[in-house]
Amino acid sequence: MENLIRTDILQKVVNEGRIEWLKHSLERMMERGISRNEVKQVLVNGEIIEEYLYDKPHPSALFFGWAHNKPLHVVAALDKNNRVCHVITTYIPDAMHFEPDFKTRKNDKTK
Repeated sequence: MENLIRTDILQKVVNEGRIEWLKHSLERMMERGISRNEVKQVLVNGEIIEEYLYDKPHPSALFFGWAHNKPLHVVAALDKNNRVCHVITTYIPDAMHFEPDFKTRKNDKTK
């Protein structure tokens, strides 16, 4: 199945520096020791592991990739009309919530 977010367009937009860093994402990046370059690396070289089709104003996706030997998740949205990538948040996935591949969510049996 094809992803809703076109990674080819997203990669081009990111490489052109057309990124909007939401305040939340910048705050989390500082707290977690994640750099802008690491986020860009995941967006350009990583893969989409989840899509959030109903996010507004633009559908978003969870990207997974590696940066400096650490796994990273980046949630970003692509505004295709204005050709801007909106970085929503980023974090280092943990073994409590994700399988060892860092791509698959663990089932929460407490729900």
